[in-house]
Amino acid sequence: MARPTDEFVLAWESLAGKSTGDGWRSIPVARAGACHLMAARRFPGNVESLLAHFPSVKIPVAEKLPEGRGFNIERVVPHGDGKAWLALTRSDSGSVELFVAMVGDVVGVLDIEADSGDERLLKIFLGRVRAWQEFMRRGAQGLEPEAEIGLIGELSFLACMIEAGIPASLAVESWVGPLDGLQDFEVGTGAVEVKATVSSGGFPAKIGSLEQLDDSIRQPLFIAGVRLSQTESGQNLPEFVSRIRLLLIGDTGVEQLFSDRLLAAGYFDAHVDRYPRRFSLAVMRIIEVRDGFPRLTHATVPMGIRRAKYEIDLDKILGASLGPETVFKKLGVL
Repeated sequence: MARPTDEFVLAWESLAGKSTGDGWRSIPVARAGACHLMAARRFPGNVESLLAHFPSVKIPVAEKLPEGRGFNIERVVPHGDGKAWLALTRSDSGSVELFVAMVGDVVGVLDIEADSGDERLLKIFLGRVRAWQEFMRRGAQGLEPEAEIGLIGELSFLACMIEAGIPASLAVESWVGPLDGLQDFEVGTGAVEVKATVSSGGFPAKIGSLEQLDDSIRQPLFIAGVRLSQTESGQNLPEFVSRIRLLLIGDTGVEQLFSDRLLAAGYFDAHVDRYPRRFSLAVMRIIEVRDGFPRLTHATVPMGIRRAKYEIDLDKILGASLGPETVFKKLGVL
């Protein structure tokens, strides 16, 4: 749950325009466990910033810090005492409203794990900021209808994994689609690409690259076609999300990882009212990608073709659908 942001907003307002020189002006706010927090502004510039200090952790210089549209994060020594802080700062062009929401969300995540040690809190902090990085890269305005359907398809497959007996931690960690993974799920040495549709005539599946259905990269490789039907008795996207969260109750770390992946996928809990459409799972068909499967790869296209996007019709692909248990045994996780 996000922390209320009134305290941050009031602090930033009181700091605005306080200095014409260089440097930081800051006001302490309530800590999140061992993590010290300050609302701050850096001059010149006078833009809002969140300062976070993890007392017992030294952040390696080689640590690559996230950077996204609308914000940046850097190591700073704001008080001249040699103590390094992380500064999460709104960029000049970034939305104030969205940055305030981001700060409340990131601090709220720290609050949930307040009893954890510094190292864990730092990992959570950076993980959540990276999720926001992906969220903002995707536009930060909520999911378009096609992306909404695609996410429901991935969540349906994720639920299938957990309900089949695969440990929730392994299932959620394998969900790499939100991180721009080549396939949506990387499981063991293999992978599963999920495609979803509401079409009743044919099953159009867009393939984004020559590598996506190349089983020489990851093996075995499967494609899961999730057909949805739009019905009043179905579930909307937030309800699909809630279904997964119910399966994860009791494991705070996995719950947080799932929340991070959702945000990276473009789903923000504050946007729940943007997804009124309701869907039911009509059928899930899982097919192994192997010799004879219609696809384009680097090995099958004429020399000189370096990139390609194309579309296949999963309804026209011959072969029986494999059951989830068979698929997961082939992948070595059951």
